[in-house]
This record gives sequence, structure tokens and C-alpha cells, in this order.
Amino acid sequence: MKRISPRLFSLGFVIGALVAAAALAAGAYARGPDKSMPAPRAAKATPQEASGQPVIDWNQVLLSIVNSPGAQPANVQPTRNFAIVHAAIYDAVNAIDRTHQPYLISLRASRGASETAAADAAARTALVGLYPAQQSIVDADYTAQLANVPDGPAKEQGIRVGEQVAAGLLAIRASDGSNATAPPFVPGSAPGDYRSTPPNFPTAAFTTWGQVTPFVLDRSDQFRPAPPPALTSNAYATALNEVESLGSATSTTRTADQTQIGTFWNAPIQNFWNQIAEAVARARHSDLPTTARLFAGLNLSLADSAIAFYDAKYTYRLWRPVTAIRLADTDGNPNTVADPSWLPLSGNTAADPSYPGAHSTISAAGADVLTSFYGDRQSFSLTSPTLPGITRSFTSFGAAAREAGLSRIYAGQHTRVDHVAGTRLGGDVAEFVLDNVLLPARSAARAR
Repeated sequence: MKRISPRLFSLGFVIGALVAAAALAAGAYARGPDKSMPAPRAAKATPQEASGQPVIDWNQVLLSIVNSPGAQPANVQPTRNFAIVHAAIYDAVNAIDRTHQPYLISLRASRGASETAAADAAARTALVGLYPAQQSIVDADYTAQLANVPDGPAKEQGIRVGEQVAAGLLAIRASDGSNATAPPFVPGSAPGDYRSTPPNFPTAAFTTWGQVTPFVLDRSDQFRPAPPPALTSNAYATALNEVESLGSATSTTRTADQTQIGTFWNAPIQNFWNQIAEAVARARHSDLPTTARLFAGLNLSLADSAIAFYDAKYTYRLWRPVTAIRLADTDGNPNTVADPSWLPLSGNTAADPSYPGAHSTISAAGADVLTSFYGDRQSFSLTSPTLPGITRSFTSFGAAAREAGLSRIYAGQHTRVDHVAGTRLGGDVAEFVLDNVLLPARSAARAR
């Protein structure tokens, strides 16, 4: 059987009972034999309904919100909200399209309902629920989007579907542990223990995010990496010496291109992968059901990757390179050398333990999901808010993922040990998601 968190499963049935008219129910799904996704389908006869642009437009609205200072709650990891919005869009569109299994909300809508209106209503309902202070902005976008859908019963039916699906999903995720108050974090003082980092000494972030209910995984530690190598090992010394050389603010060994890479990828990594998905879906003219499924699969994978890497980070609590290098004379390893004034290229260090690397985890998951839809060899370009005026171009998802992961060594944020563990973790999470949700419906061919 396909596995969905038991807490979400039971809550889905409660929602289904309360909203009888919508027939809302969290599904118990059968595990599929193949993680591969079918190629994007050809556009249907009605261009308005066929276009995947509404999904991209709403993704851009969400990116704008999370990039607005103060809009994203500081205690909520943004990947959660991306997953909720796109899962709602997917389940709403799929309730009409019916070619694939629902993620969580099973609602059988009229085939005459507008898929575009359903996507718009699901996105609007989810976004207002997640960001109530942004309602005026969201509603303005909603009005503009719905203006593209002809008035009539199909539009009204689509709106009802989208609203019902999103409301059900928001209710299910309301008790996922994301709003729990974290106890004060107590740093360690022994060699290897994570502690706040110079020069700004931030408070540890998302210390209990590994306890949030996963979207697809059975549990947060399902693919937890093995412990990092001992401080006295050759592997540890090799990795630390590499970042001490390449990641220093005053490095003389880092190339100009590596410096650019280290700065370019310093923005929130999930934003980059959503932007990559936008570019490729648009270039491939993916239709609405395919685009909805793409962004749902991507963001469910990224959300569970974040839960998984926070579980591992706060299980192992490995110190960051800046601490490890400054205190290398305490690690018991004769092959490391302390530099008490060392600082990373990026200046400040992310406010959580080092192992595994978040960029590497998220990038591996993102690349695997996009590859499952389009194949690895796709060309695209990216810009970055941390390096305005610079565009980096890639010919494959894998190349972008590798560069994003290695960027954290050049930025002085992580060691290669963190990178390798994160890459493996992200791949494991994405594989599980692709194997277990958004699979083709067994009866899809007969239904058509």
C-alpha cells in the first residue's frame, strides 16, 4: 500500500465526514510499481483550459510573498506552504481531470467544471489561509486570473472544487506540528558540538522542524543519514581543510567562478528550484494537469526533504565550519589547523547545524523530480537576488544540483561531508515521493 502519514490519513476522513457535499476524504493509496512520471501530454483543444500558466502565475505570487520582508512567519519553514498550495492546486485540477490519483483530498467533480477556475480558487483559498495579512494582494491576483475564465456553470463549479479542496487540505495540515513552540535550544560545548556562529551569533532556527508531520514520508527519520565521520578521521580532516581553503572570505585558492557560484546560490534554495520548474514547464508548454502535478511533486519532495534534513541536523548537531576551523586545535585531529579569525565568504553562517547540507538535499530532490517529468538534459538559465546582473546557465538539472550543493563549500557554509550526505538524502526522499503519490489512475484510460 502507498503510505501516507497516519495522522493525515485519519484527519482526512474526519474532513470528509464534515463536508459531505464535497465528498472530502483522505485516501489510502496503493503503492505504485514505477517512480517514473509520464511525458507531458499534448495540449487539449481548449487553449485556455490546457495552459499550465495559472500554476506558474500562482507560484510567482507565492514567491513574491515569501520574498517580502515579514510576510513569511519566522517559525514556519517556507517549503511547507509551497507544498500546501501546490498540493491543493493539484488535487483540485485532478478532481476534474481524473487521470491520476489524488494526493490527499479525493473529490469527484463534474468533467465540465473549469480546471483553470479550480486551480485559481484552490491557490487563492490556500494562500489566504496561510497568509491572511496578504489577502488584499492575493484577491487582486485572483480577480485578474478568474477574468480569463468565461463566466458560466463551468467556472462556478471549478471555483467550488478549488475552494473545497484547499479548505480540506488546510484543515488537515493545521495540526501537523508546524506551529509548535520550540523549547530553548541548549548548545553543546564539546568539540564537534553545534553552537551559535560568529560574527552575528544567531539563535538556532527550526530546532523542532524535524518533528513536523511529513507530507509523504512515513516519518522524518526514514532516510536519516549515518553519523558524520569522527573528528579524528582522515575524512573529517580532508573535508574541513577543503572548506577552510576554498570557503574563506580571504581565500587565495578559490577561483573567480567559484566565488561567483558561492555568492549566486546564497538565496533560499527552494526558490531556485521553483523558478527552474517555471522556466522548463513554460518552455515545454506543459498543460494544466501536468504542470499542477509537476509543482505538487516538486514541493511535496522539497517539504519532506526539509523535515528530513532538520531531523538529521538536530540529531547529530555537528558544528559549522566556522566553529570547527576556529577551534580545530581542540578536535584531536593532527591533520587540521586552527585559524581563530577565520570567516566564510558569505559572512554570516546559517543558523542550524552543519550535517547534512540543506542546499544539497533540496537540490538533489528537485533535480530528481524534474528529471522524472522531462529527462535530465534540459537547458535553462537562472538569476539570483544575491548577485544581481549575473545569469548562470545549465544544460541539465543534475548540473544545477551539483553546482548548488558545491556552492556551500565555496561560501564557507558546509563541508563536502555535508554535501554528500545531503545529496543522498534528497535523492532518497524524492524517490519515495515519486513512488508513492500522484501516480496514474488505474481507471484513467477507461474514464477517458
